[in-house]
Amino acid sequence: MNDLDAIRLNFNPENLQALNWILAFIMFGVALELKVEDFVRLKATPKASVVGLGAQFVLLPAFTFILVAVLRPLPSLALGMMLVAACPGGNISNFLTHLARGNTALSVSLTAAGTVLSIVTTPLNLSLWASLYAPTSGLLQDVSLDAWNMLETIVTLAGIPLLLGMAVHHFLPGLAAGLSKGVKPLSIVIFIGFVVVAFYGNYAHFTAHIHEVAGLVLVHNALALSVGFFAARWAGLARADQRTISIETGIQNSGLGLILIFRFFDGMGGMALVAAWWGIWHIFSGLLLALLWARQKPEILSAK
Repeated sequence: MNDLDAIRLNFNPENLQALNWILAFIMFGVALELKVEDFVRLKATPKASVVGLGAQFVLLPAFTFILVAVLRPLPSLALGMMLVAACPGGNISNFLTHLARGNTALSVSLTAAGTVLSIVTTPLNLSLWASLYAPTSGLLQDVSLDAWNMLETIVTLAGIPLLLGMAVHHFLPGLAAGLSKGVKPLSIVIFIGFVVVAFYGNYAHFTAHIHEVAGLVLVHNALALSVGFFAARWAGLARADQRTISIETGIQNSGLGLILIFRFFDGMGGMALVAAWWGIWHIFSGLLLALLWARQKPEILSAK
C-alpha cells in the first residue's frame, strides 16, 4: 500500500463535530431560498431537468469511473474521486449560474431536487462504482461500508437542515429573506476557513502529496464541467441551460464528502485531500468559467 493510502489525517472528534455543524448550516442556508414551487417547476422543463439530474447522478459517476480506469491513481485517490462524483451539487452553483447568465430558476430547482435525491444516490453510487474497480473495492471491504448508515448520516446532516430551512421560508418568509443574504456567503467563508485550518493541522501530509492531488482534481473537475455542458448541448437545450447544467454538474458538495470520509473511512488521507482540494478548486474554476460566460451578450443565451 502506498503511503498516501495508509495516511489517516489528524482530525479529532471536536473537529468532526464542527464540520457536521458547518455542513448543516450550509444546507440550512441553501434551503432558506427554496420553496415547494422550485420542485414543481421541474415539470415545466422536463427535458432540461432530466438532462441536468442525469448528468449529475448518472453520467458524472460513470465518467469518473472511466477516468479512474484510464489514469489509475492510488486507490484512496480513486475512491475520493468517486465519492466527490457521488455527492450533490454545491451551495454556490446558483450564484455562479446567475453570474454566468445561465438559467437561475433551473439551477435552483436542480439544486433542490439534487439535494433530496442525493440522500439515496450518494451511498448507492459510491457503493456501485467503487465495488466495480478492484483497488477501491478492496478499500470498501476494509472499512465495511454500510450504505444504510451513510444514508442515515446524509438525512441527518443534509435532509433535516434542508426541511428546516424550507419551513422557515414558508412560514417566516421575511426572516428567511433576511437570513439568506448573510448565511450563504458566510457559510462559504466558514467552510473555506475550516479547510484551511484542517490543512494547517496536516501540513506535512499536504505538502508531501499535493502534487499527487492538484492535477487530478483539476482534470476531474474539468471533466465534470464538460459532462454537464455537452450533455445539455447534445440534448439540444438552450445555451443558458447548457451553462446551468455544466455548473450544477461541476460544483459538488465536497463538504458532505469530507464528513462521510471522516465518519466512514477514518479520515483516509487520499480521499480527504481530494475532497478538500476540490472544495477550494471548484470555486476558482466555477468562478472563472462564469466570468468568461458573463462577458457574452445576453441575446446569445437564447441560441441553441
